[in-house]
Order: sequence, then structure tokens, then C-alpha cells
Amino acid sequence: MASPDAEMAAFGEAAPYLRKSEKERIEAQNKPFDAKTSVFVVHPKESFWLPVYNPEEAPPHIFSISDNAYQFMLTDRENQSILITGESGAGKTVNTKRVIQYFATIAASGDKKKEEQSGKMQGTLEDQIISANPLLEAFGNAKTVRNDNSSRFGKFIRIHFGATGKLASADIETYLLEKSRVTFQLPAERSYHIFYQIMSNKKPELIDMLLITTNPYDYHYVSQGEISVPSIDDQEELMATDSAIDILGFTADEKTAIYKLTGAVMHYGNLKFKQKQREEQAEPDGTEVADKAAYLMGLNSAELLKALCYPRVKVGNEFVTKGQTVSQVHNSVGALAKAVYEKMFLWMVIRINQQLDTKQPRQYFIGVLDIAGFEIFDFNSFEQLCINFTNEKLQQFFNHHMFVLEQEEYKKEGIEWEFIDFGMDLAACIELIEKPMGIFSILEEECMFPKATDTSFKNKLYDQHLGKSNNFQKPKPAKGKAEAHFSLIHYAGTVDYNISGWLEKNKDPLNETVIGLYQKSSVKTLALLFATYGGEAEGGGKKGGKKKGSSFQTVSALFRENLNKLMANLRSTHPHFVRCIIPNETKTPGAMEHELVLHQLRCNGVLEGIRICRKGFPSRVLYADFKQRYRVLNASAIPEGQFMDSKKASEKLLGSIDVDHTQYRFGHTKVFFKAGLLGLLEEMRDDKLAEIITRTQARCRGFLMRVEYRRMVERRESIFCIQYNVRSFMNVKHWPWMKLFFKIKPLLKSAESEKEMATMKEEFEKTKEELAKSEAKRKELEEKMVVLLQEKNDLQLQVQAVNITAYLSLGKSVTEADCFLPPHRDL
Repeated sequence: MASPDAEMAAFGEAAPYLRKSEKERIEAQNKPFDAKTSVFVVHPKESFWLPVYNPEEAPPHIFSISDNAYQFMLTDRENQSILITGESGAGKTVNTKRVIQYFATIAASGDKKKEEQSGKMQGTLEDQIISANPLLEAFGNAKTVRNDNSSRFGKFIRIHFGATGKLASADIETYLLEKSRVTFQLPAERSYHIFYQIMSNKKPELIDMLLITTNPYDYHYVSQGEISVPSIDDQEELMATDSAIDILGFTADEKTAIYKLTGAVMHYGNLKFKQKQREEQAEPDGTEVADKAAYLMGLNSAELLKALCYPRVKVGNEFVTKGQTVSQVHNSVGALAKAVYEKMFLWMVIRINQQLDTKQPRQYFIGVLDIAGFEIFDFNSFEQLCINFTNEKLQQFFNHHMFVLEQEEYKKEGIEWEFIDFGMDLAACIELIEKPMGIFSILEEECMFPKATDTSFKNKLYDQHLGKSNNFQKPKPAKGKAEAHFSLIHYAGTVDYNISGWLEKNKDPLNETVIGLYQKSSVKTLALLFATYGGEAEGGGKKGGKKKGSSFQTVSALFRENLNKLMANLRSTHPHFVRCIIPNETKTPGAMEHELVLHQLRCNGVLEGIRICRKGFPSRVLYADFKQRYRVLNASAIPEGQFMDSKKASEKLLGSIDVDHTQYRFGHTKVFFKAGLLGLLEEMRDDKLAEIITRTQARCRGFLMRVEYRRMVERRESIFCIQYNVRSFMNVKHWPWMKLFFKIKPLLKSAESEKEMATMKEEFEKTKEELAKSEAKRKELEEKMVVLLQEKNDLQLQVQAVNITAYLSLGKSVTEADCFLPPHRDL
């Protein structure tokens, strides 16, 4: 086995900048290494557990970069971004998921309740953020030559936080889905995962609902390359995708529509057409497949076939029916299948964003960028140019931030520094692609001419750039390699591009008659996808007239517009870089191709980044922050009770500490440190804090133990007292007098009981006598009561007799008086 020094020598010029421990990390295949401002991760190609982390060495780690971004956001009150870049298959998507999981865990709102809405289970915001990944991966990731789970689109995930650092909401922006993969794959690749997940038969009801079989070879669009991937369990992934749809709040109808439209795209690849006899006109070769596709899309099968074979086109102010050849119909079907899939993917992203928008107050965000890595295949087309151009721009952003802004910071702060040109400027290649007469501009210009062809496009490229730009060259493909039309020298290598079909891909034309049918579909989701499509078949829709100008925007123009927005977004944040490195081309676990790794270290700017970190001052701290954080190292250096500005206090503090005083510089507002010195200060601070905390803990433990000691003494004295009494009792219990005492004591209780009984008897007799007296007195009173009642009755009778006599006398006197009175009529 080669010695560590010999192994390090294999890295050539990189060896002086890489510690042996970093080499060991790379060989361990699951430990990243850092260069102070970035972290570099080597894709392991296999998942396994190793005891590689311990308390003495925890960083570097993808969580470390994530935590740095989170802490900077809280302390600096500034938006952050994490750029995860690298070649295809280097592990960008996996690390992106780890970053998202980290933020969802540490900043969770704490509400873990799940709500039932519309009969579907919806998770918390953290669950929904994490669940967005499996859904987008199912519809946006596929197997390529270099990567079994390659992202075929770019995404920028913004995670918004409230003022306290808790999750508030999130949103996702996507870039350039590779929709050509829906209808075409190279032999060693396969289409998007969702097709194979559905046909894995984990959910048989989907097979019945979509009217499909479980054999991918029955469907042309998904069987041109590989149909299975050993590292992916399609059945398990289908359940994760299905669960993610529920957690993200899609309704039952929307979920059904997603599966139906996916199945319809598969049926589109089996549509067959034949040429009419003696005509170039195409006609359907059977209707069974069209019936299935139309049923899933909520269309009339006959109308769909008629619109494909006889589309209506606008000529002047009128619409006429135009015949189509078999080739034209197949191209139209492919374009429609790609459009349906792409629009459904973008609609899912919109629905996810609606679900993640909680309307909570948001203060800052951390953006996580995951884009398709730099690609160099045997056959490189328009999609590879867009992907590689994006990587070129991001590498230029890294170079500018790492080398230009870093050195400008030294100059602005008054640090003595001689400007170094690292030769990492990628402006020439970027301008070649996007400048006014660059590749994209010429492509868009050719798309405006009806008679333009791939050949005319190639000739214009050669006339404009061949021999005039060092980055544009004539290709020299080896024997057996795919045909190429021009070569570009990118930062990661020279790529040969084939321009076949670029004009059609850029114009992206669709059969507007079929689009009109989509807009009237009974499947509401399909109608929604094309509701705002610019050119309507009938030409009478108000929306069509209003939006028609936007429908002529080319794919490259839209791509550049989105890319410029992304770069502006990144420039407004504090960036953190994660550079993923692929260890070998064969996806072999544990294997290391030194030349491949060294090439990536060179072209990604890693070597120059390490060089400027070693030579420059990569760490810097504001004076006020330095004084507050590191005053604990020597508090006596800064006098108490008198004012001292932060810069002077920092100078006195650093001067009193035992460190190499040539390893730092004082700027106007910050103190700058060589690589490693700030880490040393952190270790010294940790040691000092540990000493203070240990002393505090010792005093607290001493106080608590003294309290406990007093309690122990009290318990001990109590135990002694109890033991003394027990021993005394045991000594006397066999004495004769004690035995007599034991016998007499129960008798004493018996005598007392007899005495109590006698007393109770006396009280009873006394009570009995009192009761007899009371009874006699009661009888006497009752007899008196009877006599009094009799007397009362007699008196009442006498009174009544007197009243009657008086009444009769009065009546007789009145009668006699009436005889003497004269009559009176008025009365």
C-alpha cells in the first residue's frame, strides 16, 4: 500500500494546499473538507455508516455551512444564500435535501398537529417543505449516464423566517425543465422517475385507472433507454410521491388529474398514423390508443385525431384547415406531450408555493440553489448548452466573490495587499453565449425567419465567431462519437454541441387546434394548464388576444430572463458555497480517480480559493463584535468604568493575548485574521469559558453538597436517637418487673372500662327520672288545655245570642218610623 505522502503526491499541485486529513476524508468518501468560506463534498456513491465524527473534530459538514448561514441571518439581519454546485452526479441534490431538513428541524415552529382538510391529511409547514422534494424529484429527476438521480431542472428554494428565526413560509422557483426527455432518452438513460414508479404496480388501482400495463416496453416514450435503476426502489418511491401529494394539500381531483395526465403522456407515444394512398396527408392508424388518451384527458377522441391530422391555422384574418404529413403529426404529438408534462410540472410548483405561503410575517430568507451540474456527454444538445451556461455564470459569481470582492475588501479597509490576478475570469465564454451577437442572439434571430434551417444557423455561428473567439472552435469528434457542429471551451472543459433541432426547440410550436380542445377539457386541471395560452385556435378569445405577444417568446429568451433574475437575487444575499466533487466516472463506491478530482479542484477554483485563504485574511470581525465576544480572554486589558472605542479596545486585547501578532491586521472597521487564527481564538475562548464554567460549577456543587451534608448529619443524629431507644428497650424487655408491667397494663384498661360503665348507668337513671317528670307535666297541661277550650266555646255562644237580640230590636224600630214619613217621589 502506498504511503500517505505518496498518495498526496498524486494530487500534484493541489498537494501543498490539501492537508493529509483532507485526503483521508476524501478517501473515507463521506467527509467533506473546507476552505474557510466554502465547503467541498465528495459524493460517496454508496451510503454507509463510519465512526468518523468525534467531539474533537465535528466540522466541516453540510450542517455547519447551513448553521453559519442561519446564524449570519440572525446576527447580520441579512438574507443568505447557499449555492450547491458541481458536476452531474457529484451529490448536489442529496446535499440540498440535507440543508432543507436542517432548517426545517432547527427552525420548526413547534406546532406538530396535523389537520384534516377536504378528507386529506396535511402536515406542518416543516413537513410540507421536506415533502416538496420527493414530489419534484419524481417529476423532475431522471437517470443519466453519470447520475442515477439527476435533477433535470434547476430550483431555487427560499425559506423565509420570522424575526425570531422561526419558519414563516417558503417558495420554490424552477428553471428550464428538460422536457425533451419526455419523448426521447439516450440508450444508457431513462425518462422521469414518475413513469416507472406508476408502472411498479405498488398501487394496482393506478394501473387500472390509467389504462396501462406494468411493462415499460409497451410505451415508446419511456422505453428508449434503461427502464430500471438498481439504486432506486420505484415501489418505495411511489409511496413517498403519493404521500407527498397528500401532505402538500392537493385535492383528490387534482391528485387524480396528475396521474391521469401522466398516463396520457405515455399513451401519446403509442399513437400511430399512416399516409393516405396517393396523398401526403396523414390519417390515424387505429383509434384504440387515442380513445384511451382522450378518455384520460377529458376529450373527444374523434376531435383529437381530427385536430392532429387537420389543424386549423390562421392565414391573414381567416382560419383554414391545413393537411399534415405523418412526420409532422408525430412531431406535433411529441410537442403536445412535452407541453402537457412541462405545464403540469410548473403548475405543481405553483400549487406547492400556495401551500407553503402561510401568510405569517416574514423577515429574512435563506435561499438554497440546486441546479443541474455541468454536463459533458457524447451527445450534447440545446439543453446541455443552457445547463452549462448556467454553471458558467455561477462559477463566475463564485470567482468574483472569492477573488475580486475579497481583494477589494482589503483595499477598502486599508490592508496592505498586492492585487493578484488568478486568471479565473470567465467573461469571454459568457459573452460568447449571451452577448448581442452571441449564440443565443443568433439562435433567436434565426427563429424569426421561416426559411431558416439548422445549417443556416451553423453557418452564421461560424461566420460570427470561428477564428474570432478563442472559446469557439470547430469540433474534432473521435471515431464512433456522435456528430457535433461546434465546440465551446467552458471552465470545466471543452464541450462538443450538436445543433440538430435547436430552432424547433427554441420556438417550441404547438398545435393550437388541439390546445383549443385542452382548454375545453372536462378535466379541470388540464383546462387550467392551458387557460392562458396565447394563440387560441379560434382566435376569438379575449385572453388569447391579450396574451398572444408572450406566446412568441423563445425558450432561450425566457431562460436568460429567469437566469438574470436568479443572479440578481444571489447578488442581494450573503452567499455560502458548497462545491460537490465526483470521485470517479464509473459510480464505483470507494474508488478515487486522482486526475478527475484534481481537474475539478482546478476548474472549480478550489486551488485558487485555498491559495487566497492561505495568503490573505479570510476571517474578519467588526471591532465591536470582537470586543464583545473575546473580552473574556483577558478582561483586565480593557479598563472598567471608562470609555474606550472598540478599535482601540480590540488592539489592546489582541496585544495582551499570547498569539502570533503577524497573523492579523487592523482595518478601518474590522480586524482581519489569517486562516486558522480565528479558530485558535475560538479554542482559547472555549477553554476560558470552560475554566470559568468549571469554577462556577465547582462552587455550585460545593454549596449543594454542604446543604446535603447538613441534612446527612441531621439524619445521622436522628438514626442514633432511634437506635438508642431501640437498644434500651431490647435490654429491659426481659426484666421481671417489665413482664409484670406488660401483664398489668391491659388490666388497667379493663378497670377503667367498668368505671365508665357505672357512670353511664347513673346518667341513664337520671335521664329516665327526668323523662317521667316531663311526661306528668305534659298530661297536666293537656287537661288544662281542654278546660280552657270549653270555656272559650261557651263565651262564643253567649256573644252570638246577644248579637241576635240587638238585631231584632233595631229592625222593629225602623219599621215604625217609616209609617210617619210623607211620600217623596224624587227619592
